[in-house]
Amino acid sequence: MLTLENLSTIQAKSPLRDLNARFEAGRIYTILGRTGAGKTELLRTLIGLDAVASGTIKLDGTDLSHVPIRNREMAMVYQQFINYPHLSVLDNVAFPLRRQGVGRAEAASRAEEALQLVGLADFADRRPLALSGGQQQRVALARAIVKKARILLMDEPLANLDYKLREQLREEFPKLLHDSVGGVILYTTTEPAEAIQLGDRMIVMHEGRIVAEGDPTALFDAPPTVDVARVVSDPPISIFTGTAGPGEVYLAGGVTAPLPGLKMPPGKSLQVGIRPDGLRIGGAIPARISLSEFSGSDTIVHLHLPFGDAVMLLEGIHEMHSGTELGVATDPARLLIFREDGTYHSGGPA
Repeated sequence: MLTLENLSTIQAKSPLRDLNARFEAGRIYTILGRTGAGKTELLRTLIGLDAVASGTIKLDGTDLSHVPIRNREMAMVYQQFINYPHLSVLDNVAFPLRRQGVGRAEAASRAEEALQLVGLADFADRRPLALSGGQQQRVALARAIVKKARILLMDEPLANLDYKLREQLREEFPKLLHDSVGGVILYTTTEPAEAIQLGDRMIVMHEGRIVAEGDPTALFDAPPTVDVARVVSDPPISIFTGTAGPGEVYLAGGVTAPLPGLKMPPGKSLQVGIRPDGLRIGGAIPARISLSEFSGSDTIVHLHLPFGDAVMLLEGIHEMHSGTELGVATDPARLLIFREDGTYHSGGPA
């Protein structure tokens, strides 16, 4: 069990602020947050690269706050995968073992096992530059696995790969990590889809703090605050102020959005979150297209509405031109309601 107790740091860019968390062995914890949220700072502090200002890091009750890096039983995979170009793939993976004084034969044997786990057993004699980007990242992962560390830290390991490779490795990583690592796995990312797909548990960070933790799907479906909703939504969620009505929400510009399950006193102020798939073409709300872009096989449309700007997601490729006017409607099932203070409202009494 890895535990953080009131952990804070003094790093200038992304200091950590009173983090409390518990990480159990055998689980993948995805840590989701925007750039600057403190994700990398957390991993650097755990492994010992950055100093603790206050609080503790404990592994099975032992305080690691001042334990040297080499004694922390941790391994880290970086966003920029680092391989030694003059060494073979096998020697790259065996390198940390050799540094620890493990004999050449044993190091090679363990490196071969790690390469088997990541599907690169047939590439042991090649040089890293002869591999694809995804294969090179697997080499870096094998080098971390071979140490048999109790804690595996992964800092946005797929960020620099192209779209197709990211999608392929996203599908393979959960089984690969569960099969090869028996300890705690922390995996940072800025991409909500990746965090939800890979994680057994998801931690959301914002401005150096942990603002939510739980089942990834549950956090996406019912984010506890507006800040969490913004972090877990991609394309971005649009947030608007409104007023509760009988089974509907009143928005600026005279727009009414039906919401049959709403149970708030009429006239009560609230915030409405409209997810990109919560808008559809064909409705009474006047809209004007300000920008249209493609993302994979989807179309993202930026709209100007009477109550503000919003993003609409359409499945498939659609030719949508800036300046075009159209009517849209909201999908009540895809609206999120937050109280005036930004906390999530499930639909029951306020």
